[in-house]
Amino acid sequence: MAAHQQHPSTPPGGVGTDTRRDDGGGLTGAVVVVALVSAISGLLYGYDTGIISGALLQITDEFGIGTGWEQVIAASILAGAVVGALVCSRLGERRGRRGTLLVVAVVFVVGALAASLAPDPVTLSLSRLVLGFAVGGATQTAPVYVAELAPTRYRGRLVLCFQIAIGVGIVIATLIGASRSIDWRVAVGAASVPAALMLALMLRLPESPRWLVGAGQVERARESLARVRPSGTDVSGELDDIGTLVRAESEASTRGWRGLREAWVRPALVVGCGLAVFTQLSGIEMIVYYSPTILTDNGFSDSAALRVSVALGLTYLITQLIGLAVIDRVGRRRLTLLTLPGAALSLIVLGTFFVTGNDGQEQVPYIVATLIAFMAFTAGGIQLMGWLTGSEIYPLATRAAGAAAQSASLWSTNLLITLTLLSTIETIGTGQTFWLYALFNIAGFVFLYRRMPELTGRSLEQIEGQLAQGRFRPADFARAR
Repeated sequence: MAAHQQHPSTPPGGVGTDTRRDDGGGLTGAVVVVALVSAISGLLYGYDTGIISGALLQITDEFGIGTGWEQVIAASILAGAVVGALVCSRLGERRGRRGTLLVVAVVFVVGALAASLAPDPVTLSLSRLVLGFAVGGATQTAPVYVAELAPTRYRGRLVLCFQIAIGVGIVIATLIGASRSIDWRVAVGAASVPAALMLALMLRLPESPRWLVGAGQVERARESLARVRPSGTDVSGELDDIGTLVRAESEASTRGWRGLREAWVRPALVVGCGLAVFTQLSGIEMIVYYSPTILTDNGFSDSAALRVSVALGLTYLITQLIGLAVIDRVGRRRLTLLTLPGAALSLIVLGTFFVTGNDGQEQVPYIVATLIAFMAFTAGGIQLMGWLTGSEIYPLATRAAGAAAQSASLWSTNLLITLTLLSTIETIGTGQTFWLYALFNIAGFVFLYRRMPELTGRSLEQIEGQLAQGRFRPADFARAR
């Protein structure tokens, strides 16, 4: 959930507006490579988190482990992601986006190879912890890097390559898991190949011109821009605009992590982090990580459970694409509030199958259909919001810190769920656990209905203006139209 920082805005006191002009540049080979790097990092995120779903069936047999270790192995990547998101947020500001992504690519390679060679569950968990650092760092840095190098007219589409690639990574992971012919060590280690490609591509790319201007390296920023714009393009105007925005950010009275504690910024932080928490409490990670384990524990064959996992991965990708296509027409708030009840109802129905004992072979098609319905409602709704709001809900000078806090909230909740889910199922039952997550969806609906304003169609200046005036409730935005 990285801060895309596309359109800086006006903090209280009148510091700076977004004067960034359309640079007029077309897509160059260098910009396509930048987007490809972002897509690879997104694919690695989806693949490395999704591959454990099918691999756990083999890992459990090989190591002879139980529920506790399964949870630790699945969750270790998430603990690393929390650290990676926070560390790489600061690293990206101090050492640059390119330097940070080079580190992330190396860690991806090392983590994947170490996990594939792990001789025991302890080493495997530690290796996935390292891998998680790269996952968290990629989500924090890659979209920022693309946004700061892409031509204005293509920026949104290129940044979304990261979002789409996550779904592609999950689908690939579920397909490999379902094949059952690929050893889990090969499947896990295969992630080192795209990671090595990402590293090789990063070595050929320039640093973010926006970061270079902020570091006082204006001539290097000019060279960086010239490398990603069509030959002969005069980048002076774009460079001047970047300089204006960087000065506005440096002069803002509310800045960085300390700025998030300001009373007028706090409503955005509450909404952003609350939304991040509920994207995970929706139960989607429960399904992505553990659906084969849950289904096989309840009488499904391994092959049937893995085929269901593939269907869920495809549903995730397709509904994400549909959601991205309609979100600007339907609205962020409206799309979230329309889909959350469907997700809650799906989990209630799903839980009822298991609680009432209607989970035999005759009911398998209905259980699978309900799982797919849940995935569609969740992936095409609230899951989109967790990754979008970090780039638009916070004031300019706190945007990077706010996005990092939101990302850490998301990963921490994901970690808690993954560490406790199987134990919760053993304690209260499968159906009751689905009902519990249905309640979380209902709570999310109530929270977002009361607190999340409709941000669609609002400029970042308008959003920040509402914050500065202390008018950040949904009704305030409705009246301001």
